[in-house]
Amino acid sequence: MRRFFSNFAGGWPAIGLLLIRIASGGALIVDGRERIFSGQHVGLLVIGASTIVDGIPLILGLWTPLAGLLALLLSTADVLIYHEGPCPAILLACMGAGVALVGPGAISIDAWLFGLKRIDIDKLD
Repeated sequence: MRRFFSNFAGGWPAIGLLLIRIASGGALIVDGRERIFSGQHVGLLVIGASTIVDGIPLILGLWTPLAGLLALLLSTADVLIYHEGPCPAILLACMGAGVALVGPGAISIDAWLFGLKRIDIDKLD
């Protein structure tokens, strides 16, 4: 996981990345719920379930590069297939790509699992 981004930003940038992850993941979950409950055909169910499944790890900051890339792909598919109000889907696609490229920040499960570790080696006298 570390090869996708060099470090896990801390401080205010970490809070900013957390807010972006919450907004994009929450929007994906709400959009997926709307797709499932509209229930017109199987395609809506598949895309709706996929966006819900993608929104949860995006909010938690788990497997963030993969979750961001999936958000980009699902939002692009949404625009190409349904053609209804492309602006929210384009915004979600850009947020997913941005989080995938920048990383989840220090307030995430990825930072806890894959963050840089510091190992102190005491000198032997």
